[in-house]
Amino acid sequence: MIQPNTDFVANSLMTIPNNGELSLEQVRLLLAHEHDDQTVLELMRKFCLQTTSADISKKGMEFLYMNGFYNDLQLLINKNMKSANKSNRNWAVVYQLVIDRRLARYKPLEILKTIKRIKTDEPELKCVIEFVKITVYYELSEFGEIGNFLDKLQHLFEDVEDPLLVSYFNIRLYQNLFVYYWVRNELIMARKYAFRVLNHTTNIKTKVNLHINLGLTYTFDTYFQGMYHMSEALKLAKKNDLQKNVEVIQNRNIPFLSAHFKRTDGITTDDKSEQAHLEIAKGNHEKAVAILDDVPINSPFKLYYLGLAKKDKNKLLKSYNHFIEKRSDYFFGRLPLNAIKQMG
Repeated sequence: MIQPNTDFVANSLMTIPNNGELSLEQVRLLLAHEHDDQTVLELMRKFCLQTTSADISKKGMEFLYMNGFYNDLQLLINKNMKSANKSNRNWAVVYQLVIDRRLARYKPLEILKTIKRIKTDEPELKCVIEFVKITVYYELSEFGEIGNFLDKLQHLFEDVEDPLLVSYFNIRLYQNLFVYYWVRNELIMARKYAFRVLNHTTNIKTKVNLHINLGLTYTFDTYFQGMYHMSEALKLAKKNDLQKNVEVIQNRNIPFLSAHFKRTDGITTDDKSEQAHLEIAKGNHEKAVAILDDVPINSPFKLYYLGLAKKDKNKLLKSYNHFIEKRSDYFFGRLPLNAIKQMG
């Protein structure tokens, strides 16, 4: 990606008033009159770091987070931590928790305990705090809690005045609703929210992950729809040099769908459990069992593969119970359930 040169950036930003009179959305609209979307993103990124406006310094953290500028977000958090303004310091503490959770620096329950201690009257910050809680509950697979939070959030949005923050909060909400409906098997609703995010987000990583997950929602429908989204995810990941994503798509997601639909021609993987899955699809059950002997059976998917390979209903039932009881995942719980039904 071609970046604007330093002089160009500096000159473009000099035309923006830096006295705190403009909102983040107004700055974006001013820049959008003169520049393309990619340049606007780059200029906004610089402006958030350079501004002397206390308001934009706070709200700029949400802009940087939602657009995947995580290194810049840490710089802006550090700047806000040193602010003379108590509100800015409060926002910085919350976004530091956002980063810490993302990098798994603390256990989910520690993040939850800390975030619950933070008190604020600011509706925008209340929303961010609720999003942190929701993300932790997802990690803990406590989906019952999440439904309550999703209802609460929509009421909190009514008090947020900045339209750019409202749009970002809506994207976050749609991402959460996608997963919420997906694990509950309500796929039409789930996909509706996923497509809303795809149409509104500018964050490439978000788009890649959405395409992967959308592909997986077709596990019990059609191979072609599932693979369409996997190929879109792969194209985006390669184009933007997201190597970790490329590896996951090629070694886990594509082999998973291919094995599931028994379309194994030309499919290879470095992932041992997916190698076993492919062998099961080919009818090589003993080979699959031998591969799984070297794999720790530490997930319901691996237990499902072992149950398939050994044609063992008890293992499949354990896998089903793990999906339902430990993850509240009624979608992938269908895998072992269907296998048990097919065994008769």
